[in-house]
Amino acid sequence: MNTDFLIIGQGVCGTFLSYYLQKEGRSVIVIDDAKPDSPSRVAAGIINPVTGRRLVTVWMVDEVLPYAWKAYSELGTDLSVQAISQKNIIDFFPNPFMRDGFLQKIETGDQYVHAYPEQNHFNKFFHFEFGCGEIRPVYTAHLDKIIPAWRSVLSNAGYLREEQFDISQLEIEPDKIHYKGITASKIIFCDGAASFDNPYFNQLPFAPNKGEALVAEIPGLPDHNIYKKSLLLVPLAEKDMFWIGASYVWNFDDASPTQAFRDNTENAMKNWLKVPFRIVEHRSALRPATLERRPFVGTHPLHPSVGILNGMGTKGCSLGPYFAKQLTDHLVYDLPIAKDADVKRFEKVLSRK
Repeated sequence: MNTDFLIIGQGVCGTFLSYYLQKEGRSVIVIDDAKPDSPSRVAAGIINPVTGRRLVTVWMVDEVLPYAWKAYSELGTDLSVQAISQKNIIDFFPNPFMRDGFLQKIETGDQYVHAYPEQNHFNKFFHFEFGCGEIRPVYTAHLDKIIPAWRSVLSNAGYLREEQFDISQLEIEPDKIHYKGITASKIIFCDGAASFDNPYFNQLPFAPNKGEALVAEIPGLPDHNIYKKSLLLVPLAEKDMFWIGASYVWNFDDASPTQAFRDNTENAMKNWLKVPFRIVEHRSALRPATLERRPFVGTHPLHPSVGILNGMGTKGCSLGPYFAKQLTDHLVYDLPIAKDADVKRFEKVLSRK
């Protein structure tokens, strides 16, 4: 079987890359084993313009934020699903210092951080002593709708192989690859944590971290916003269901959920929420983060038929579509990839034998 591109992984990156390549008239085959603990299936889908306690504006926000809205909206239209919605963050200050920092950020004229005039609006639902502010715009990508819908499109067209990729079966030539009866001009790895052990890219400075989250039923809690007080409380598509998380653990034994996270998160929720809740699921995954906090996009300097779209870390929902489009334009039209993301910035490292 011949195809233009063999794509490994169907998370956010693999979904958008295969979508864009098909829109350019290129043929694709996607291999994905639908692991339930992949980051794209565990994440809440938040696209946030600021990050961390210091409310630092995220990298490339002016390009990435509007592009994310456009990209998910277009994909949702083609799939006949709601792919994205605006859910601004109501930020409840856990202490006076965080409140002062937020107010100072407002005074700088930051376009994403705002005062919230109705300070008592949430008294019915939450305990909070130090007030709240608002971060906007914030978007939620509905990954639980997008990824299965695009998977069905691929499967119905015969472009999906639901199996674990076996790299020992991969044969590389300068202008093509062979894998289990498939011949393609290029193979692109969009497989998240699996690339840590990929012999073509394992020299890249990945810095995996572990994230855990809970899913809870919270009847009656308004779903118009995301709520934050150390934890994030994110409304899901299903009525009264919320995602709660997430942890960022750099030292871990494995990717499994831990009782400690569940206990600590439940206790924090009991102290924060005034309304009852019920935990229905505990999720965990390894994020493909990088030491530089910049993604890896492009083709291998020694093996031009081997490419990568990975290393998005906690920003996969925002960076994934943007760099999937850049990689598509690079592969189809030979347009440049942003220097901070182009994997060829590690040419010396990847060229070692």
